[in-house]
Amino acid sequence: MVVRRKDCKFTEFNFKSSLQWRSGVELPEVNCPNFGAHPSVNKNWVMDSGGNSLPSGSDGLKRKVSYFYDPEVGNYYYGQGHPMKPHRIRMTHALLAHYGLLQHMQVLKPTAAKDRDLCKFHADDYVAFLRGITPETQQDQLRQLKRFNVGEDCPVFDGLYSFCQTYAGGSVGGALKLNHGICDIAINWAGGLHHAKKCEASGFCYVNDIVLAILELLKIHERVLYVDIDIHHGDGVEEAFYTTDRVMTVSFHKFGDYFPGTGDVRDIGHGKGKYYSLNVPLDDGIDDESYQSLFKPIMGKVMEIYRPGAVVLQCGADSLSGDRLGCFNLSIKGHAECVKYMRSFNVPLLLLGGGGYTIRNVARCWCYETGVALGIELDDKMPQHEYYEYFGPDYTLHVAPSNMENKNSRYLLDEIRAKLLDNLSRLQHAPSVPFQERPPDAELQERDEDQDDRDERWDPDSDMEVDDDRNPVPRRVKSEYVEAENKDAESYHKHVDSGRDFVMPFKEISCSKVSGVDSMVVDESYIKEEQDNLKELSDHRSR
Repeated sequence: MVVRRKDCKFTEFNFKSSLQWRSGVELPEVNCPNFGAHPSVNKNWVMDSGGNSLPSGSDGLKRKVSYFYDPEVGNYYYGQGHPMKPHRIRMTHALLAHYGLLQHMQVLKPTAAKDRDLCKFHADDYVAFLRGITPETQQDQLRQLKRFNVGEDCPVFDGLYSFCQTYAGGSVGGALKLNHGICDIAINWAGGLHHAKKCEASGFCYVNDIVLAILELLKIHERVLYVDIDIHHGDGVEEAFYTTDRVMTVSFHKFGDYFPGTGDVRDIGHGKGKYYSLNVPLDDGIDDESYQSLFKPIMGKVMEIYRPGAVVLQCGADSLSGDRLGCFNLSIKGHAECVKYMRSFNVPLLLLGGGGYTIRNVARCWCYETGVALGIELDDKMPQHEYYEYFGPDYTLHVAPSNMENKNSRYLLDEIRAKLLDNLSRLQHAPSVPFQERPPDAELQERDEDQDDRDERWDPDSDMEVDDDRNPVPRRVKSEYVEAENKDAESYHKHVDSGRDFVMPFKEISCSKVSGVDSMVVDESYIKEEQDNLKELSDHRSR
């Protein structure tokens, strides 16, 4: 039986809450005194506001978007019955291709993150463990599995480390694109795994790509804002930056007897980071109107007071109505309104994925939100594509929310909003940081897609190398079967010299290469087991 408690997302989870686990991340110093020479940064503006806003014109509609996608990501498979399905990323990409959105973006294949990249946040021994563990060797490492919280929630599967390298590489790559002024918005739907800690896996997450991306953004920007609209609290990111004012974290999440059990409105940060962690605890059934009655006033005040140089928005889709593990009642348009609102501030924006377990709705949501990023409205009638059968019987992009009860009373929402706005009023406006020698960029080399030696992809002179004496990780993956599922501001108008002629460090992918993905084989016995799992989950939830 699947038991859902506040300390477990899918099964057992051991959460370490002491303050020593909350940080342990070394923040990079922001630019040196001659940092104005960097092609994407205007010295005077950064000194004044902490980052660069986007020269997008008075209409505020169009943005330059870089989109990261690895065609192999959909093949990674957490295991039979596990709710996390990387296949949803491939479904999202197929929709983007058939809606014609790829031609409006720079489509990039992420370069795999190296050991050294991951160790900028994660402990060396934890990264070494992830690199070496395989399904065949896990029985010989039971003590290590327990130590690093790898097991049922976060299983060992074929290609695990390569999966981590891929999704982390996309998020760090997006941060680099933004830092260099090459795009206004970067998207990595495979990223957003916000529960991973410095020394352990958690909640289906192994490597915290969000923390790694924020660390990269901090090399250019004095202040970075992290916003999380996943139904689960963004605990891993909050912990990493709990004691600093250079990163503000804002999480909107279900609270109370729900994984991971953190995110109380009273959790506000510590020391220098006091009041720089904002938590918005919500109850079951919140709808679009109620959600936006909190999101817009809170985020509007955050942007006014904190004035971040860049924003990272984790767009977990398990907050949608009808999610397999969720209990909110947001429509796709309601969820995307958060993207639209944060986009309106004209600040460099990194969009990441996250949770989402009714995978047809995840694909719908992230496709629509890609359109929002581009300023393109999409037809509700879905185009024919290789996963068309997932979206029946209506075959539409949008689905109606349910009639479930909204347990968030107007009084409760008003109280939360007032409390958080009061916390924000206690903040120093736009805290500054002394300019120091800036760490080198994690620059990625343009690579040949057919090149097999993955340890040659990074600039050998950068700090992104892995030790040469280590063997590359074999990229063995297991194809996932198709499953049947039962339930259906005002702008920040300040301009910067963006240096758009910066050399492109990534390999572009032609749309034709990545849009055609083979259909998966349907295993009927597997589908039946999945249906039984869903029924069991539904029965438990009703009790």
